[in-house]
Amino acid sequence: MDIAYIPSPSRGVLHLGPIPLRAYAFCIILGVVVAVWLGSKRWVARGGAKHTVGDIAVWAVPFGLVGGRLYHVITDHQLYFGAGKNPWNAFKIWEGGLGIWGAVALGAVGAWIGCRRRGVPLPAYADAIAPGIALAQAMGRWGNYFNQELYGRPTTLPWGLEIDKKLPGGEVVKGVYHPTFLYESIWCVGVALLVIWADRRFKLGHGRAFALYVAAYTVGRFWTEWLRIDEAHVYFGLRLNDWTSIVVFIGAVVYLVVVGKKRPGREDPASIDPLADEEGEAQGPSDKAAVSEKAGKAAGSEKAGKAEKAGKAASAEKAAGKPAPSEKVAGAGETAELSQSVDEKADAEAAPEAVESADKNAKNLT
Repeated sequence: MDIAYIPSPSRGVLHLGPIPLRAYAFCIILGVVVAVWLGSKRWVARGGAKHTVGDIAVWAVPFGLVGGRLYHVITDHQLYFGAGKNPWNAFKIWEGGLGIWGAVALGAVGAWIGCRRRGVPLPAYADAIAPGIALAQAMGRWGNYFNQELYGRPTTLPWGLEIDKKLPGGEVVKGVYHPTFLYESIWCVGVALLVIWADRRFKLGHGRAFALYVAAYTVGRFWTEWLRIDEAHVYFGLRLNDWTSIVVFIGAVVYLVVVGKKRPGREDPASIDPLADEEGEAQGPSDKAAVSEKAGKAAGSEKAGKAEKAGKAASAEKAAGKPAPSEKVAGAGETAELSQSVDEKADAEAAPEAVESADKNAKNLT
């Protein structure tokens, strides 16, 4: 019986005239867009300004791309340097090769610069964008699928990935392997959901949501890295990225525990973004007009309700033979005011009758 394995794409690039459109680049770009979108929504919900996440991402994203590429080239230098290798290939980022650890490390430097320029605390910003980064990784892994790279060991599982490609050295790879790109993509989506849930449930702040993302991601990365068979440096039976995952996991857990004890809860919303007040003032006139209109309607309806209740109460008291509130004597000093009030009320009641009588007389004359 034939098993329907996951087929690999026949190509990962389309040409629009002389311009190549690479699926790997599109996956990265889409991931960045989603990360900024979700990060902005979370930042505004925490009390920040609407455009802060995007403005800081202008610094963080380029730094992250450079850091990810540097980490890959340094840890897999044998692919680019040495006999028969072309060092210029190290700049061909579209062929794949971005190390997440370098991307996060140098991306954090870029984010720190952006945060300093905006007067924003980096831990609070990191908490807001943490789930978005996980989703960006989930989308970026599909770039590996289109490049037919970073697959795992051979497998006969129904969800095995069919690989049929020619390596730069001329070797042909053909077979069915573990789709580690898919495993990690699904895991990253789960990490994003975990961070969002935990952040709502426990009100994580001061960088703890970001630390949770890092700790959760490293667990899945350790497993997928263990399955991979691409060339990598091995130390004491484990690949380099496995050791990195262990170290980073320990650091993230320690940070979670220590900061959770020293600074529980979240930052004061009023303290995380100085430009939030400016955006509120810029939107103020229309918002104030809307609030004023609502308040006016509410006040009018409240007055009408009170007047209606007072009228009913007065009618009930008259029917029972009780004097109206304006006719009650409250004290010697209020006698004149009460008398005037009663006279004005009598005039007001007599006015309609006078008008009606005048109308009748006018008709008789005609």
